[in-house]
Amino acid sequence: MSGQKFQRSCVTLAANRTNHEVCHLGQRPRVKSERGRVMDRKGVQNLSDGRVDVPAADGLVKMISPAPRAEWVAIMRSDPYALESQSPEWADAMCDAHPLRDASRLYVTAGGRTLVLPMLRRPLAVGFFTAEQSNPPACGLGGLLAAGGVQAGEVNAVLEDLAKRRVVVQSVSPGPLEVDAWRDAHHPRALVHPHHVHLLDLQGGWDEVWTQRFTKNSRRGVRTAERKGVTVERGTGGELVPEFYALMERAVLRWARQQHEPAWLARRRLHRRDPREKFEAIGRRLGDRFQVWVARVDGRPAAACLVARGVNAHDFRGAMDERLKHYRATDLIQARAIQDACEARCRYYYLGESGTGTLGQFKERFGARRIVSPEFRFERLPVTRVERGIKTAVKKIIGFQD
Repeated sequence: MSGQKFQRSCVTLAANRTNHEVCHLGQRPRVKSERGRVMDRKGVQNLSDGRVDVPAADGLVKMISPAPRAEWVAIMRSDPYALESQSPEWADAMCDAHPLRDASRLYVTAGGRTLVLPMLRRPLAVGFFTAEQSNPPACGLGGLLAAGGVQAGEVNAVLEDLAKRRVVVQSVSPGPLEVDAWRDAHHPRALVHPHHVHLLDLQGGWDEVWTQRFTKNSRRGVRTAERKGVTVERGTGGELVPEFYALMERAVLRWARQQHEPAWLARRRLHRRDPREKFEAIGRRLGDRFQVWVARVDGRPAAACLVARGVNAHDFRGAMDERLKHYRATDLIQARAIQDACEARCRYYYLGESGTGTLGQFKERFGARRIVSPEFRFERLPVTRVERGIKTAVKKIIGFQD
């Protein structure tokens, strides 16, 4: 592609009652101003100063935003590394529960491949600006979708497109299954933040995962829970969300005490980040693909986790009752959810971000391996630095302990 100029022209059309921005990354149209002068259409930018420094097969020739749903669903089904948090139904659920709007982008490459970048637009806390993120914090992972999986050259081309947009903040947090393509990608203007996540390979099925990947400690924990009479129920479509959320609220208050955080502030942060309505919306939108697992001791909820299951499984929230931890209910519920994913022929079980502490060690007991996944951010204003400064100041004031 070196030496060839790609410029884009944008028009707006109505399709299925939804406004779509369509950009043809070819010759820019020229229009006459009111004074009769020939000028470029306002708001149109060059793509990387007219160049895309990627192989010709990965060059972008067209973009549509928001991504048409039929194409989005088709690409989702053809990508073996897709997670449900990249689905259009998930995006709808996030918009139901948060002040977000669909800003997804569909690209067509010069080689004829179609890519979809799930993206949500949200207002920024630092001012009257918006951010477009794939996906926003606490809204699951995003990243590119493509038939057979995305390639590094395609990632670079999309990063070039994002870098030239006049959006204050843009970010892409890809899943661990795409990490190789994203790890090889780069852009000089991008801020790259590493995230420590955990992924379990389900190849070989449940018997192999149980005998070869679970540690002895985890298998012992499962047997202990069974011997002590712990029961497990799986609900779909959000039917057990109230029990899960009650556990989550108690867990948040426990963490607040440990971190010297005021209870009122902990509740407020939870209800803003993870309102109960969000999980209810996920249940409505995903239906049977959304599972709530609850483990009980003598009828009392002892542990719970949420799993979005498609071609791969995504375990994205969990909570437990600390008073009942000696029953090892968390071991049993984790094992049952993983077994269910194996029986559904999922290829991978993603256990989410873990940091570098004890949470990661817990996940590794079930055979998950730690992966460092990059997040790419483009900022026209130093939003990240300002937000971190505010959070640091608040933590110092309240004596917060990480």
